[in-house]
Amino acid sequence: MAQQNEVVILVCDDEPHIVQVVSAKLRNAGYKVCTAADGDESLECAVRVRPTLVVTDYQMPGLSGVEVARRLKQRPETAATPLLLLTARGLSLDRSELTDTNIRAVMCKPFSPREILATVEQLIAASGGVGRTAATASVSGGMGN
Repeated sequence: MAQQNEVVILVCDDEPHIVQVVSAKLRNAGYKVCTAADGDESLECAVRVRPTLVVTDYQMPGLSGVEVARRLKQRPETAATPLLLLTARGLSLDRSELTDTNIRAVMCKPFSPREILATVEQLIAASGGVGRTAATASVSGGMGN
């Protein structure tokens, strides 16, 4: 389980290169990252780790990203966890999928790692998350990042 002031982001995608690129960008920005390769593993990891934010693909083996979001919202310990949904197709969610879940943003692939980071930071700030840890933020700031 994440420490009280620690931001942990769960990245889930069945495409290893997407997981690698997104995870590297987030780690370089000072976030702790855990990863999953499918929807079932994502749900299991989210319940165990209780991340600050989940970045998940829409279409994966096992549970879809929307189904992961629904199940997380049903569990008291993960009910407030926001999600960023990634999709390879022009997806539009209907209102019920947004109200039944905590999907707060949808991004279409391809995307830039910079876009992902900006969206992640907005979602963490909006959810009341602490953002980067103080130590990481001061090191990053001191290096002109």
